[in-house]
Amino acid sequence: MVDDDAVSALARDGVVVVRGLLSQLDIQVVEEGIDRVLDSLSPASRVASAGDDPGRFVEDFCRWAELDEISRTALRSPVPRVAAELMDSPTVRFYHDHVLVKEPHTKQPTPWHQDQPFYNVHGRGVSAWIPVDEVSKDAAPEFWAGSHRGPWRLPRSFLEQEAKWFPEGTLAEVPDIDANRSNYDIRRWAVDPGDVIFFDFATVHSAPGNPSDRRRRVLSLRYLGGDARHAHRPWATSPNFPGLDQELADGAEFDHPYFPVAWPR
Repeated sequence: MVDDDAVSALARDGVVVVRGLLSQLDIQVVEEGIDRVLDSLSPASRVASAGDDPGRFVEDFCRWAELDEISRTALRSPVPRVAAELMDSPTVRFYHDHVLVKEPHTKQPTPWHQDQPFYNVHGRGVSAWIPVDEVSKDAAPEFWAGSHRGPWRLPRSFLEQEAKWFPEGTLAEVPDIDANRSNYDIRRWAVDPGDVIFFDFATVHSAPGNPSDRRRRVLSLRYLGGDARHAHRPWATSPNFPGLDQELADGAEFDHPYFPVAWPR
């Protein structure tokens, strides 16, 4: 479903946008799923913006098992096949879903970070960033092209900037990209509903607040390549999978009901 240029772009840059991948019906399903999440947030949800922010940034995780709209998109839409093709992987497992909503005039940015250090994953994976609202370029995520090749950067909580995962000093810090933007190859696109941005778990990325008068509702779906293996962590990962360390050995394949095979179907 994608051409060789897209596969090469993900391998080279760690990010690629696939235009018009999802139909209007697909997007309607995603929108309904996001709205159901917002109507009934889970205990894993969090408000990632400060109390004095004129807008609101809300996140929630791992709702696919209870919400058909999210499982349908994660497992039965074109997205998992494209994830497999972009990673040149014969199979992919679904890792988790992540709903991200920035209300109009939210000031809180998403700081520059990599996703993979938050996870319990050795090996490759990709995220599929699926907007259901038009996203202008000034409200779109930004990606440091090539950063997926390493090193891993220390994960920090978005508001407090605390090292709650890897201890202080054990990984390289994310550089101050915004202070020296010309030194980095930064990619950014305006996207419409139906477009999907795919990026490597290890790609350093950020997103601004939402300066527009429209909501910015996004479903991000994460997929594991065939080489991905379970990584035991001595802390609660984000998202957390309680009890998984007792069921999967360190280095084991993700053969568990939490992580269904999404492609091939």
